[in-house]
Amino acid sequence: MSILGRLLGRRSRGGGAALAVDPAHGDEELRGLQARAAAGDWPAVRAGLDAVADEADRTWLIAQLAETAGSETWLAAAVAAEPDSALPLLLAGARQISWAWEARTGARAQHVGREQWQVFGERLEKAEEQLYDVAEREPGWLAPWYFLQISARGASLGPDAARYRFEAALRRRPDHLGSHRQRLQQLCRKWGGSHEEMHDFARTATLAAPEGSPLGELVALAHIEHWLDLDSGEDRAYITRQAVRDELYEAAKRSVLHPAYVRGRGWPGAFNTFAMAFSLAGQPVTANVLFRELGDTVTEFPWAYLDADPVEAFRTCRTAAARAGG
Repeated sequence: MSILGRLLGRRSRGGGAALAVDPAHGDEELRGLQARAAAGDWPAVRAGLDAVADEADRTWLIAQLAETAGSETWLAAAVAAEPDSALPLLLAGARQISWAWEARTGARAQHVGREQWQVFGERLEKAEEQLYDVAEREPGWLAPWYFLQISARGASLGPDAARYRFEAALRRRPDHLGSHRQRLQQLCRKWGGSHEEMHDFARTATLAAPEGSPLGELVALAHIEHWLDLDSGEDRAYITRQAVRDELYEAAKRSVLHPAYVRGRGWPGAFNTFAMAFSLAGQPVTANVLFRELGDTVTEFPWAYLDADPVEAFRTCRTAAARAGG
């Protein structure tokens, strides 16, 4: 039985309203930029990014655009056509990281082939070169330091490099959720950290932030990552502990369920994360509150942890939550 089946004690029958992963996270501006990127229209993509003043927002948009298949080709041309511009170089570096992970796949290290490792390393090396160039040209920009955290983890550059890059990002934007997410990944046991380090970081960052901060999502992410690392049986026993449930409630009330919480760019990601966490924890009523806010906006992460088809995982958990939540 799949992880999803173990979670609910049965297999999903599917069906129901049509659902699909939304690569734009419900953001219509991003959806337009993704269409232009898919068409290779760099001038239009540049115009859209230039119009975004907030550094965190622009970083998030670039991270999503970096997933555009085939964009590495026209980005190379854009970099060559604008050798003195940092923006095409930034997007090209971000794309190299995404492209590297496409070669590596999401498999555990022991299941990645030699040729995959070689391509992965070559693309990460190119990303490092481009992103450091951007950081030197534009020392105030947040984005290169955000992406350099991901390349450092992939290239196994070690804890000192990872910490330096995280701190560099926070000097430019102390409340940046994306950088905190990357730091939490770095502290996961699967990346050489430990459950203790990961939970301590998540809880400390959450409690240090003002109420309504999006950083509360870190607590939910940490518990999901801990759950994922455990064997069948141990995983459910862990995530349904009262202490874990209490921490999830505390984090949700300080973030996504707090009146001061602002739904910024990519907010459905946090709601999907908490919805999955509460579903795993056997708290369908609270999960239902989050599902109702989401509507049909499904994000691939973290649902892909539950099933090869994230839409099926979302649908199954949402149905169970709706039955309990009324």
